[in-house]
Amino acid sequence: MNEAAALAAAVAALRAGGVIAYPTEAVYGLGCDPADARAFAALFALKQRPPTQGVLLIAADFAQVEKYIDRAATPPAAVARARATWPGPHTWVFPRAPDTPSWIAGAHAGIALRVTAHPLAAALCRAFGGALVSTSANRHGAPPARSAAEVRAAFGDGLAYILDGAVGGLDRPTPIRDAISGEVFRT
Repeated sequence: MNEAAALAAAVAALRAGGVIAYPTEAVYGLGCDPADARAFAALFALKQRPPTQGVLLIAADFAQVEKYIDRAATPPAAVARARATWPGPHTWVFPRAPDTPSWIAGAHAGIALRVTAHPLAAALCRAFGGALVSTSANRHGAPPARSAAEVRAAFGDGLAYILDGAVGGLDRPTPIRDAISGEVFRT
């Protein structure tokens, strides 16, 4: 299947409320439509992970994540700091906009966002027309999958679609930092 057909199939699965897997900078990610509470619940059931942990969102460009940021609570310098690293393998936690679905952030006050430089993940976000949930493709506590074959082995037929492609060159998931304070949550 060519890339355009594969992206169309992935987007169709997302729009139908499915959970998909796709390559990111370091590992395969599991994703769904961030506005779809049922898809989100299915994703957490697949991962066997408590929903209080929340997830991050990836996007192809800043416009796709901007609506999730509480701009009134975010200094312009914090936005500029994050934007200077995007697209790229940097995840930033911002104060979340009041209309952001609470299930995305779990028990956290902020929201973790990344504008990805991974070409296939970015193409997926562009084809979908917005940001996507992104969490490592693994059962809670297990190592993340780094290939489509590892995703299939871990989840069998539990996913609506697996977008096959190579992960990026990072050896571990992206660092996560607070956009305002710069505090490092994950290295």
